[in-house]
Amino acid sequence: MAKSSSRTARDEVPEPSVTVTDTGDAEAAGDGTAVTGFRGPAPGTGPESPDPVHLSRTGNVTVNDGGIGVSGYVHQLTVPPRPIREPAPWPHQVGVIPPAARSFQHRAETDRLHAAADVGTTVTTQLLTGMGGVGKTQLAADYARTAWNDTSPGGGLDVLVWVTASSRSSIVTGYAQAGVELCRADPDDVEQAARTFLAWLTPKSGAKPCRWLIILDDVADPDDLKGLWPPENHRGRTLVTTRRRDAALVARGRRTIEVGLFTKAEAMTYLTASLTGHDESADELTALADDLGRLPLALAQAAAYVIDSGRTAAAYRSLLADRTATLSDTVPDVLPDDQGLALDAAWSLSLDRADALKPHGLARPLLHLASLLDPNGIPHSVLSSTPALNHLSVHRTSRPSADTPPQEVTAQDAAAALRVLHRLSLIDHTPTNPHQTVRLHQLIQRATRDALTVRQHHQSARTAADALLAAWSGVEHHSALAQTLRTNTDALVTWAEDALHRPDAHEVLFCVGRSLGEAGQVTTARNHFQHLSRTTHRHLGPHHLDTLTTRGNLAHWTGRAGDRASAVDALAALATDMVRVLGADHPDTLTTRNNLAHWQGEARDAAGAVDALAALATDMVRVLGADHPDTLTTRNNLASWRGESGDAAGAVDAFSALLADRRRVLGPDHPDTLTTRGNLAYWTGRAGDRASAVDALTALLADRRRVLGPDHPDTLTTRSNLAYWTGRAGDRASAVDALTALVTDMVRVLGADHPDTLTTRGNLAYWTGQAGDRASAVDAFSALLADRRRVLGPDHPDTLTTRGNLAYWTGRAGDRASAVDALTALLADRRRVLGPDHPDTLTTRQYRALWQARPEGGGSTTRP
Repeated sequence: MAKSSSRTARDEVPEPSVTVTDTGDAEAAGDGTAVTGFRGPAPGTGPESPDPVHLSRTGNVTVNDGGIGVSGYVHQLTVPPRPIREPAPWPHQVGVIPPAARSFQHRAETDRLHAAADVGTTVTTQLLTGMGGVGKTQLAADYARTAWNDTSPGGGLDVLVWVTASSRSSIVTGYAQAGVELCRADPDDVEQAARTFLAWLTPKSGAKPCRWLIILDDVADPDDLKGLWPPENHRGRTLVTTRRRDAALVARGRRTIEVGLFTKAEAMTYLTASLTGHDESADELTALADDLGRLPLALAQAAAYVIDSGRTAAAYRSLLADRTATLSDTVPDVLPDDQGLALDAAWSLSLDRADALKPHGLARPLLHLASLLDPNGIPHSVLSSTPALNHLSVHRTSRPSADTPPQEVTAQDAAAALRVLHRLSLIDHTPTNPHQTVRLHQLIQRATRDALTVRQHHQSARTAADALLAAWSGVEHHSALAQTLRTNTDALVTWAEDALHRPDAHEVLFCVGRSLGEAGQVTTARNHFQHLSRTTHRHLGPHHLDTLTTRGNLAHWTGRAGDRASAVDALAALATDMVRVLGADHPDTLTTRNNLAHWQGEARDAAGAVDALAALATDMVRVLGADHPDTLTTRNNLASWRGESGDAAGAVDAFSALLADRRRVLGPDHPDTLTTRGNLAYWTGRAGDRASAVDALTALLADRRRVLGPDHPDTLTTRSNLAYWTGRAGDRASAVDALTALVTDMVRVLGADHPDTLTTRGNLAYWTGQAGDRASAVDAFSALLADRRRVLGPDHPDTLTTRGNLAYWTGRAGDRASAVDALTALLADRRRVLGPDHPDTLTTRQYRALWQARPEGGGSTTRP
């Protein structure tokens, strides 16, 4: 039943214009249609159409033989068919190529791209890989524009597709758009449209040849391309840009091109062009490029900042160096060249992805440690050390909560995390170079440090220091590794000096200074401890044990640098302060007294050293006990200075007794026991029994090779002493042969500039002259003098001694006048440096007089 009604007023609820209620049942057979309710035009669609329809209690519908049954209201709408879109004519471009960056310039990578795409090559797919910000997208855009605009015979493209490939969905969407425009694909079925496009790219016999290029820009995950790689086609080319370096991206027919930083020339060209009209010197622009690590993205944003702010490059560099500023403070308000990310955010997404990959949660804390070390090379032994592994275990980002017990992290886990960071181009990981395994860009380090909380920064810094110290154990005879560790410590001090002094001065600060000195850089070691003395005083106060210890180290390396008198003065003052602050019997006070006695002896007061050490030995026995290692060390020093004071026989007796005690307390193969054997052999020779000295050193050398290895510094020293006493025993030719071989090994193990290497060269020159080849001795000492001046400085005691030896052999070679002239000049310098009454000054006066009066007189020699 249906009835119509008029419309109600605007403010009232309208009555339905068609009301259908209590309809009966409907049945249909054959092909009929059964309706119970209302069938008619849609309400409000025409002059005869009803207004809203109200239905209730409609009847049942029964339909047989495929008919249509409806209980309710039916309106049939015929949808017109979608018009068929014809494929776009060629040439055709899908997607938008990013515009060329301001001051874009040609790079070597461009040539490599085009070389691989030349006609006749089998490379159809190329990958541009590299860290974020190196300019991969710009290189790809330039490549696409060049190919699109190529009008040479056989050149140009029929189809160019640019896809932003940062996710699988964006890749599928880009392909689908190409399928719609080129292949009549259904736009409502994106997945099918993408498959249609990929099928269209596959070469087919009889089809019209198509020259195509597909750019997949910024692929974030290799899995996103599963099933979506364009097919191999000798007429088609694919170019992928990505930060990823996974093996899954590399397959047959794909060529990888690593995109690096700007070269120095490219960086200068870019900045000069970008800052045209700004009065910037070449030196300032070079410095700016270096400060930014020649990263193209950083240079672009820096240039935009300078232009927008009206500041100079120097002012920008000051802002960049400001420790209170972050990278976000150095970017312009509006990014140039349609860039989507500011410098500080350029790598955050990569780090998020790295942290999500296996081993989960280790990439970020590992990068925290690396951000505080040397960007040019971090040893594997540092990042896989026990302190580093413990840090990774505690700070793993995948831990559900701080209350969850940390899961143990192994060295293999750390190595796997490094590979993850490498795959995301956040670091360069080269396992075949153990001393410089990890390299990373300085701005990635800066962005990582900027994101650290104060607590994270402190924890990471102390852990990095612990890791360096752990890696340092026993590496001093590996000069390359020691140098790398020193460089990494310098970087750590640069970024975290405060943390390294809280709650105390970290041991690595002392270790790096000792390493410098042991590597022969005695002046640099002294300078290091001068700086450390100031920082410990500032952070910890003058009476803190670390401040006092630093003063002792400074005094030692001051003496090693040649200023022995100042070393004595500094240690005398320190000993007084030690007694006042720590007490007379504190172990560090006793150590300071020992060091003071040593430098008294080095300052030519051997008798004073003997007296001081004799008193100290008594106190050592009382405080520490007769068998304490420090007590035994004091006895060793006392025996040595007793010999230097003229009592060689007394030194032999003292070393014999000490050797027995060290064998009993420490064992026969302990390094201190072996050192005592070497000292006993030396003083046996000094006491006149040279043959026994040779025999003892020969036996010692065999044991040191067995215990320490052939390249250990103590083994090399034993070889030097054996050669010396071999020569002193009369076999000068054998001494020359032994020292010749030893110099070669010392250069290889310790380096050409190490003090022991230079001393051995002096010994070789001396025995060369003693063996009769005086001219070669002159040549050898001349070369040694040049190197000692360069390494140690002109006023170092060893440099002055070398001048004396050169003068001596110059006279022995027949040029007596030159010998006298050289000794006259040396005497003036020794008076100036050491004073007129210094023993070395007096010795020089004696030798000059000998050459003036008796030209055949003796000369100084080099001590072993």
